[in-house]
Formats: sequence, structure tokens, C-alpha cells
Amino acid sequence: MKMKSGMLLVVGLFLIVAALVLTNREPARGADQGSTTGPHYTVVETQGHNLLVTDNKTNKLYFYTIDKDKEIGSDLKLRGSIDLNQVGKPEINVHKGK
Repeated sequence: MKMKSGMLLVVGLFLIVAALVLTNREPARGADQGSTTGPHYTVVETQGHNLLVTDNKTNKLYFYTIDKDKEIGSDLKLRGSIDLNQVGKPEINVHKGK
């Protein structure tokens, strides 16, 4: 009986140590990622006909949408972008897409 409970104790300690090691790992960083962590792009919203995405490295918001009268799933085209460093100013300049 003592050997069985001793073995359970060893297995339990191993599982606790493994859980602690796995939860304290640092995420891998790419060479161009520098000191920032997290994804390069964040999708803010999408509805199939449009896409709002933030470039977290350049701090810009991009807006894409399909052409008028096109079906959902058609190619998205860049309609404009905004420099998010302007947030809080009385006026924000919108850069229109091509």
C-alpha cells in the first residue's frame, strides 16, 4: 500500500511541475518582431463584404470592401486607412485607397 501511494505522490508531483513549466513558457519571437508581442495584424470586424484590420506595428487601421453590386465573397479592395496615432486630435486624416 505504501508503494502505491508513494507512486501516486511521484506522479502527482510530476504533473504539477509539468503544468508549471508549460504555463511559464515565453512565446517565440521572430527576427523582425523586436520587442513587441502579439499578432502583427488584428481583425477588428468582418462581415463578408468588408474588412477592418489594424496593423499593430505601424498603428494603422485599414478598411477593405467589395465593389458596389458585387456578390459576397468577391475580392476586397482597399478603400482607406487611418493613422491611429492621430486619435484624440480634433481632426483625423483619412488616406484613400487606390
